[in-house]
Amino acid sequence: MITNTDCQMCHRWQKEPDLQIIELPHSFVTLNRDQFFPGYTLLFTKDHVTELFHLERKVRSSLMDEVSSVAEALYGIYKPAKINYELLGNMVPHIHWHIVPRFSSEPLWPRPIWAQQHEERFLLPTEQQQRIETIRRVLT
Repeated sequence: MITNTDCQMCHRWQKEPDLQIIELPHSFVTLNRDQFFPGYTLLFTKDHVTELFHLERKVRSSLMDEVSSVAEALYGIYKPAKINYELLGNMVPHIHWHIVPRFSSEPLWPRPIWAQQHEERFLLPTEQQQRIETIRRVLT
C-alpha cells in the first residue's frame, strides 16, 4: 500500500475504526461521522493517489465497480430520491468519494450538500454501529 505521511485519508482507516464498514480490493469504506444525510458514506483508495487517470485502467474500472456497489447498497437500504457522488480532492488530495443518499424531504434538497451550513448529526454509538452493520451486511 502506497501512503503519504501528510495525508489524513491515508491513515483514516486505522484512526477511525469505529466508522469502518468494509475493506474492498482497492478501497476502504467508512460511515461519515456526521449523519445529517442518513447513510452518508466515504469510499477512499487504499493507495495514495490524487487523480483517476493515475490509476491503471483495470484498477480504475474495478474501483468504479466498488463505488457503484456501495451506492447500490445505500440505495437499497435508504430508498433515496437520488445518490450523490462527490469526488473533489481540493482540500484532501487523495481519491475519495462522498456517497450521499439524498431525499426530496430534506431541507437542502435539491442543492449540493455543501450549499449551506447545517447542524451536524452524530449518532449514538449503538445507532452508528447498527447503521454500519446494515450497510456491511448488504455489501457482503
